Amino acid sequence: MNSNHKLSFFVAATAVVSVLFTVYLRAPSSEPGTVDGLELVPMDRGAVGPESFAFDPQGEGPYTGVSDGRVVKWAATERRWVDFAFTSPSRDVCEKPHEHREMEHVCGRPLGLGFDPRTSHLYIADAYMGLLAVGPAGGLATAVAAQADGVSFRFTNGLDIDPLSGAVYFTDSSSQYQRRNYIPLILSGDRTGRLMKYDPESNRVTTILNNLSFPNGVALNDDGDFVLVAETSTCRVLKYWLRPPHKEGKVEVFARLPGFPDNIRRSPRGGYWVGIFSRRNKVFELVLSSSWMGKFLLGLPIDAMKIHGLYASWRGKGMGVRLSEEGEVVEILEERVGNQWRSISEVEERDGGFLIGSVNMPFAGYYKAQEI
Repeated sequence: MNSNHKLSFFVAATAVVSVLFTVYLRAPSSEPGTVDGLELVPMDRGAVGPESFAFDPQGEGPYTGVSDGRVVKWAATERRWVDFAFTSPSRDVCEKPHEHREMEHVCGRPLGLGFDPRTSHLYIADAYMGLLAVGPAGGLATAVAAQADGVSFRFTNGLDIDPLSGAVYFTDSSSQYQRRNYIPLILSGDRTGRLMKYDPESNRVTTILNNLSFPNGVALNDDGDFVLVAETSTCRVLKYWLRPPHKEGKVEVFARLPGFPDNIRRSPRGGYWVGIFSRRNKVFELVLSSSWMGKFLLGLPIDAMKIHGLYASWRGKGMGVRLSEEGEVVEILEERVGNQWRSISEVEERDGGFLIGSVNMPFAGYYKAQEI
């Protein structure tokens, strides 16, 4: 083996061991309690991954989607989660104990959520079932859209809703890879992600942006002048102008982030909260900067998702970042000690506290803002 090949192998091996798998993680415990100020609110029936939160027009909730295809609602008076909706009719199979990642394509995996304040309908971006909606009474959600411009959705992810028009802005993270294969999605350098708009009046879906790298969370500004979309692979947030007299149709880089972003939510104090899966590091940046490196790693005889899970359970750590209206980092919410705040997908600021979502943990988190 010559020196160049040795160097390439060393860099690749280092990447496999130390970085590739910094986004997915498993929880050490599903018991209630408080860790470093974070109150843990366990999910029920073995479910994991309260990825995103929504409150209905009456202020009830939060609602969140979990790994077995359910959308559940927090019943405050009973202090427990209750079933609200389902994204797959296969409940007899999905209620049984199973490895969640292996059954997602059957059970559904609800990710982004949002209520239309005009109709009280809940829109659901399900990673496998597409864009769905369910009425105020809940139950089995119905399909709204499964493709755009003749290309089927493979990884429907984040969404936000224009409260005036009811238009739903949502992402399809890839037309090649599904959610259960998101590490290969990142390593391959895939740029088949899209940002789309669903118009409930015309029942049409249009593509707003394409050629995106793992587009994820979505947020409109208060005036509806622009929409923000997080690109997970590039650790940045893009701004797309929607209306004149601004730069209609123009795309700008709104923010560059210290880690891999998931959902974006408006802050009642101004700006936007971004959930960060985990911090980025130099080795991962090296891998992502080299197309051949990612393809080489994908060709190794390993299960990237399983190795990633083992590594992240040891080292993975997430955070919440608040961006100003200009895209500057003005506040960081992260764990001071321990390793319980992991694979953070969303930070929802409400009533003086923070709801903390995660893609894979078996609980939601609540943090009271006494020391922020």
